Amino acid sequence: MYITINQKIQKSLFVILLLSYLLLCCASKIIAQNAPSESNIEVLKAYEDTIAVLGHAIINDSLSENRFASCRQLIPTLVRALKTPHSFEYKFPRLKSISIQYPADSTFRIFTWQLFVDDNDYRYYGAIQMNREELELFPLVDRSQEINDLMFSTLSPEEWYGALYYNIQQFDTPEGRKYLLFGFDGFSFFEKQKLMEVLSFKAGKPVFGASADIIQINEKTGTERPINRLVLNYTSAAAIRLNFDPTIGHVMHDHLILS
Repeated sequence: MYITINQKIQKSLFVILLLSYLLLCCASKIIAQNAPSESNIEVLKAYEDTIAVLGHAIINDSLSENRFASCRQLIPTLVRALKTPHSFEYKFPRLKSISIQYPADSTFRIFTWQLFVDDNDYRYYGAIQMNREELELFPLVDRSQEINDLMFSTLSPEEWYGALYYNIQQFDTPEGRKYLLFGFDGFSFFEKQKLMEVLSFKAGKPVFGASADIIQINEKTGTERPINRLVLNYTSAAAIRLNFDPTIGHVMHDHLILS
C-alpha cells in the first residue's frame, strides 16, 4: 500500500515553486507599504517577549497546573498582539515554542503549539490569521478525541484535529487554490502521528480535509481509494519523514504499514 498525490496537483506544486521567487520580489514592495510603524513594532516586541516566556513554561514547566495556566494566559496575549495594526507583517522571530507557517501567497498564516498534559495526552492550540487590514482570526479548537473517522472527515476550525504544523504548500485546482498541511501529533507515550491534509477556504472560512480526490491510497488490488487526510502512525522510538520535497516536486514519506 502506498500514497500518491493527484498528478495535476504535483505539477501545480512544482510550478508554484518556480513562481515563488517572482512573487516574493513583487510582494516585498507591498510589505514595505503595509509594514507596522516603529511604535507598533515596539508594542509587538513587548508582546513577543511575554508570549515567549509563556511558551517556554508551557513546554518546560514541571507542574501541569503551571503549564495549563501559561497556556490560558498565552491565548489572549497573542490575540491582543495580533490586534496591533499591520501585525501580519511582523514575523515574531523570537518565538521558538510556537510554529508559524505561511503559504507562498501569504494570504494567511497558521499559529500552532502543543500542550503536554501527561505521557498519553497532548493538546493542541492554534489560530489562522488572514492577511487583512483589520484582524480576521479563526481560532482552532482541538477536538481530536471526538473524531472517529479521521481519514474521511471534513472538519471546521471549531472541530479541528489538533497538530503542530511544520510545513504548508499551496497548489491550484479547478475549484480554486488549496493548501497541503503537514503536522505532528504527540498522540501517546508509545505512538506518534504525522498527518497531511488539505486546507481550503469556502465562503471565506477554513475547511480541513475538504478534497478527498487529492490524496489517494493505492491498495494491493490496484484500486485507488481517495481520502481526506493521510495519517501515519509510528512508534515513538522511530523517526519518520512526511514532507514536500521541493527538489523533485513530490510529497515524500517513509514506507509504513498503514492502518
